Amino acid sequence: MKPHKYFCENAPEYHAACAGSLLGIALSKPSSFPVGKVNFMQIDPMTFTEFLIANGDENLAAFLDTVDTMEPLPDAFFNPLCEKLKMYYVTGGMPESVLMWTEARDVNAMQEALSDILGAYERDFAKHPDVREFPKISMIWKSIPSQLARENKKFIYKAVKEGARAREYEDALQWLADARLVHKIYRSSAPGLPVSAYDDLAAFKIYLVDVGLLRRLSMLAPTAFGEGNRLFTEFKGALTENYMLQPLITQFEVVPRYWSQSNPPYEVDFLIQRENDIFPVEVKSERNTAGRIFAVTSGSQ
Repeated sequence: MKPHKYFCENAPEYHAACAGSLLGIALSKPSSFPVGKVNFMQIDPMTFTEFLIANGDENLAAFLDTVDTMEPLPDAFFNPLCEKLKMYYVTGGMPESVLMWTEARDVNAMQEALSDILGAYERDFAKHPDVREFPKISMIWKSIPSQLARENKKFIYKAVKEGARAREYEDALQWLADARLVHKIYRSSAPGLPVSAYDDLAAFKIYLVDVGLLRRLSMLAPTAFGEGNRLFTEFKGALTENYMLQPLITQFEVVPRYWSQSNPPYEVDFLIQRENDIFPVEVKSERNTAGRIFAVTSGSQ
């Protein structure tokens, strides 16, 4: 009898909790599984609000909880929140990197923590049951910064390797998505319900599980966030989109999509389905939000 089944049936007064990586769980081959005896909890990277609390900024986190209207924030809150957000872009939400910053204020230790996490992920790639897929998974993983750096962030297989074709790499990409190391966001052909019915399966974007890991994988130094746009332009938009997607993934039951059309060229960064409503989300990485925005909405049906 498995230990968890024993506790459930013969010692219910005890509570047993186990933690493991999704890769280890997904790739394991247990002889049996106690259906109905185990509750699963998906633990995602820390949100910006959780980062504020860990950093001792409970007052800012409490203020964000009170915001329920779309209007400019008072400077007394906007300015410190802006600075904390820059730091969150640097650390991301992985607990170890957040700990190195919030408790030790050690940028080098934080950088090393992120590097160690990336290295551990890459070693896990070798656990793929088909050893031939390992190089493909690794190449896709390392191509993510260049994929997101382009103005049109649609995933291009040729950006992974010259001459690469979808049928050769799609299984490796799906493995990364199933392991929740990347988020695969499909293009929606129309803002209809349910959004999954309008997926353009040939067009999608991929984002990393955490904005801090994306920043580190891109070899972007923490100092870049204190030097304005001098060191990076397009990639700032990619980081901001990745940051925005993270809470949308965990907050809503349906994975967001994006919408675009070519003539005339318009795009909505994310489409969110909440019950029977669809909401567009446009992401801007600068205070200057002037620009062409085309809103797509769908009401209750």
